[in-house]
Amino acid sequence: MGAAEQLVDADPAAAKAILAEARASSAAALAELRSLVRGINPPGLPVLILSQHVEQLYARELLADGHGGIGYQLKDRVLDAGQFMDALNRVASGGTALDPAVVAKLLGRPARADPLAALTERERSVLALMAEGLSNTAIAGRLFLSEGAISKYTTTIFAKLGLAADDDTNRRVRAVLTYLGASA
Repeated sequence: MGAAEQLVDADPAAAKAILAEARASSAAALAELRSLVRGINPPGLPVLILSQHVEQLYARELLADGHGGIGYQLKDRVLDAGQFMDALNRVASGGTALDPAVVAKLLGRPARADPLAALTERERSVLALMAEGLSNTAIAGRLFLSEGAISKYTTTIFAKLGLAADDDTNRRVRAVLTYLGASA
């Protein structure tokens, strides 16, 4: 018997919702989720899942029940107790609380990735100064680095942002536009 079933069995009449933590996407974990959603104890009890990542199997199984009172939240995006309690109360009252990343995954759309995620802190600093319109010489002066080091940073930034050299566009301008778009 899983922890969630033990909680419900303790006092099924008092339970208003099940809070389940999805720790793995194993067959056993999915079977336990199925038993919760299918309403083994008691039927139709709202379910809120907390997970480290989006697992489509969990989300689809949760939505397949069709009774309402469902939630799927990512642990690292539940920022405070008030936000968590709001989601739990919505689910307990028959509503839904789905993390946007869960919805995007179910709809087949990738969550909007941060194009600057691959950059180191120093590379971000160089790119921010490029966005201010500074030359490599001026950036080197601000960061107390050599101009050669800044040139290497800009080359690495272009590579990480997938900005290939060509005769039609300016990679520096494209890098700055990427930076400004990610900051907006």
